Amino acid sequence: MHRVQRVPETEKQGRVHTSTVTVAILPEVEEVDVQIKPEDLDIQATTSQGAGGQSVNTTYSAVRITHKPTGLMVYCQEERSFKQNKERALSIIRSRVYALEQERLRQERESARRGQVGTGDRSEKIRTYNFPQDRLTDHRINQNFHNLSAIMDGGLDEIIDALTRAQMEERLGEIA
Repeated sequence: MHRVQRVPETEKQGRVHTSTVTVAILPEVEEVDVQIKPEDLDIQATTSQGAGGQSVNTTYSAVRITHKPTGLMVYCQEERSFKQNKERALSIIRSRVYALEQERLRQERESARRGQVGTGDRSEKIRTYNFPQDRLTDHRINQNFHNLSAIMDGGLDEIIDALTRAQMEERLGEIA
């Protein structure tokens, strides 16, 4: 969470106003193209079920396809031939695997976002931008930086260097 402390132009008594914002930067997610390998499918020909014509219970025109990695199963008997039922079942399996993959990606994105955003609690603050004192404080590394107007204009080198040093020190501490 980023916290901004400033004295607005409209503040007659010079009091400092504090605002907070949470920023989440996430990568754009690509659409998933579902590729189903033939070896991942268990295809079984079965007889159709239920009332119907003379060959319903004697010809193997229905199909049951199981996608082994996910356990999804589709049974199709609407069409008159095995080939037509198989094509229809494969289409349904592809759609369901795609939906499953989309759900997995959605959960991943939400998890990443929750990890970045946190609860928004004041104790999770990352930086404080204190305009009256011309100071930026990075609470993760407990370090202050001055010349806030230059920082806001993109002069981030000093902050990036300090964060990189802190990260390296943390990693070295984990190894030792």
